[in-house]
Amino acid sequence: MRYCPSPLAVLVILTLSAGARAQDPVFPARAVQLIVPYSTGTTADILARALGPRLSERWKVSVVTDNRPGATGAIGVAAAAKAAPDGHTIVFVVASYSIIPALYTNLAFDPVKSFSPVIQISTSPLALVIHPKLAPRTVREFVQLAKRRPGELMYASPGNGSAQHLAMELFKLETGVNIVHVPHRGLSGAMTDLMGGHVQAIISTVQTVHPHVNSHRLRMIAATGGSRSSAFPDVPTLREQGFALDFETWSGALVSADTAPAYLTKLNGDFNAVLQTAEVRELMARQGMTPVGGPPERFRALIERELPRWARVVQTAKIKVD
Repeated sequence: MRYCPSPLAVLVILTLSAGARAQDPVFPARAVQLIVPYSTGTTADILARALGPRLSERWKVSVVTDNRPGATGAIGVAAAAKAAPDGHTIVFVVASYSIIPALYTNLAFDPVKSFSPVIQISTSPLALVIHPKLAPRTVREFVQLAKRRPGELMYASPGNGSAQHLAMELFKLETGVNIVHVPHRGLSGAMTDLMGGHVQAIISTVQTVHPHVNSHRLRMIAATGGSRSSAFPDVPTLREQGFALDFETWSGALVSADTAPAYLTKLNGDFNAVLQTAEVRELMARQGMTPVGGPPERFRALIERELPRWARVVQTAKIKVD
């Protein structure tokens, strides 16, 4: 005998189904904002402007890049932490995100508790480069020179507390060399002084030094990551040259804490899909970046590993921001 539910039962079923659908988050429901807490032309900015239009195509809504630089990224990150936990405000961060807590004591956010990771977007080794008039061709030769001339060699950075500053301070801690820091107000001035021979070294992104190394105005003596840079495959890593040290720059996307798991799943899946497209992978390769992707937990683990490492460097080197 065929069962026919009563009108009341049908009403209950429809009501429950409608209630379940009402609780399902809708994403996106409006335009999506990509906060970049750094200036235009930086790694995060390049990625936001590359991924934004592709995400917009998938979501059928506007995706707007909003640059909010200042305080090593702390200003833009703090703004993102206040956003509604609905996935419509995404902040693009880079490796300096894990440095900020060690530099600033009164942050308006917690780097772990205030955000839900969406995805690690990229990784890229940094480049240790020196002025070509220096004799060293390897890291070991550079370290030996620095130890013969303690306090005489100088290195440039875009400013106190910058990722380039801390990267070289980590190198100094691990190798025992005494190289004097010369902070600049921006990367352009730092690179100009290095090419002019006023300072002797810098650790910076591969994409920054690439044209100057190719034109022989600078000499790259090491990649700092776990593998060689695709842009300079003939330059060995620090580990390959006998130094048990590696560190990379990276980028990733975060949303405010308490964002619904359904939003995070949607965001992570769409970001992963965009990162797999040939045009995005080619663009990132030209910038010396390697796409990463994967689940949000991978990005969270990276942040939690990086925070104590850079806190140690800041404390040991007694680094203060301007």
